[in-house]
Amino acid sequence: MQIGFETIREILEHRLHQDDIERLLDGLDEAGKAELFYRITEMLRRTTALADIANRVNDSLSLDVLFPRLMEVVTEALNADRSTLFLHDPETGELFSRVLQGDTMGEIRFPSHLGVAGSVFTRGEAEIIGDAYADARFNQEVDRKTGYQTRNILCVPIRNKKREVIGVTQVLNKLSGDFDAEDQRLLEGLSLQASAALENARLFEKVERQQREEAMLLEVSISIVSEIHLDPLLEKIMAAATTLLGADRGTLFLFNAPAEELYSRVAGGITTEGIRFPANAGLAGECFSNGQVINLPDVYADPRFNQEVDRHTGYRTHSMLCMPIVARGERKIGVMQVLNRRGGPFGPVEERRLRAFCAQAAVAIENAQLFEEVRAERNYNEAILHSMNNAVLTLDVSGVVRKVNGSAVRILRRGAEELVGRELDEIFPGRNRWVVNSLEKVRGSGHTDITIDTDLVVEGSEAISVNLVTVPLTSMRDE
Repeated sequence: MQIGFETIREILEHRLHQDDIERLLDGLDEAGKAELFYRITEMLRRTTALADIANRVNDSLSLDVLFPRLMEVVTEALNADRSTLFLHDPETGELFSRVLQGDTMGEIRFPSHLGVAGSVFTRGEAEIIGDAYADARFNQEVDRKTGYQTRNILCVPIRNKKREVIGVTQVLNKLSGDFDAEDQRLLEGLSLQASAALENARLFEKVERQQREEAMLLEVSISIVSEIHLDPLLEKIMAAATTLLGADRGTLFLFNAPAEELYSRVAGGITTEGIRFPANAGLAGECFSNGQVINLPDVYADPRFNQEVDRHTGYRTHSMLCMPIVARGERKIGVMQVLNRRGGPFGPVEERRLRAFCAQAAVAIENAQLFEEVRAERNYNEAILHSMNNAVLTLDVSGVVRKVNGSAVRILRRGAEELVGRELDEIFPGRNRWVVNSLEKVRGSGHTDITIDTDLVVEGSEAISVNLVTVPLTSMRDE
């Protein structure tokens, strides 16, 4: 006589009358009573598991904590060898799980349509597989790599309160016999109990990650904004970009408009001037020309990738993320290229991070380039100023000398320290007062004043004949 779990449930829930229970027991031999006792024990164990899972998931918002806890309860409740829980990541379209690897928590990821788990997730229907190796969806390569032998599988979808599938729970190798419909109902119950905690933990982790990203971006922004010199700035940018994306190395290409080419100032974290190519050549050129992100999980599978570079350098490129750097007014100023993300290919999360970072970097690069241009112009003007035979004195708006050239020191026979920082009437008193008058005339009219062949007294008594030109210096606002 076989006694099903439904009958056991009626007994435990006191839905069977005492007389019915006694008649049931009278009809059982010793083996039957032992079977009844086993099934009552099993039912109590499963009921306890449902209560236990609720208690064990309500005190944590960490997926790293929840995953092993849930798998422990599920494995024990289903009397199985092992179990795995997979959640869906809508940002990447993958199923992922957290597993303990040594002393650290590692992550397994794969496309959400692959394997038995992917099939259950996609269709939203539970599967009981009596012979794993006879099912074409089962990836036998995993067993070959790990040395584990999978016999049977029970896999059910995890649904939230809206009945949306958010993941799957997969149990392997029941210790006695095969998985059955009762096991499926139990696993569905356990998964439903855990779904709310899993969704809350996933949301909490997402918020935490976004906060970390924002804090990192802010820290990086402060770091790069504080640097005005271009080469150190580019080194900081690439170091920050590779850290932010977990990449092995990267290259930053700037656009040289007159030559219509891209050139590298920083490659692999090293300042260089050695890489130059047309602005439409290669993957970086295509990214720059089209203004589109290029994300290659396997660069060798893409014919656009020049494998000769790897052969020449001895470096092996696996994955690549290439993004244009766009300044104000949608003006493209370069390309950032990062290589070999540690932990797998670059995904939508890394694209979002790099896009935000490139926007910050574009402002800093533009300011540094402007500073370089101004500095080059200033050095050029200084070189001209110091090479002139004419004496040149530059005054600020209040009439204080701020700069003198070498000829001024020679002609006036005074050291630069005697001239800079003093007002003009201190330098040209008495018979030289006409120099101050020329300044006042220009200040009042805003026009150039020229004085020809006039005596200038130097060293207190010697008069030399000079020509004087007083010119107004105006700002970009004509002030």
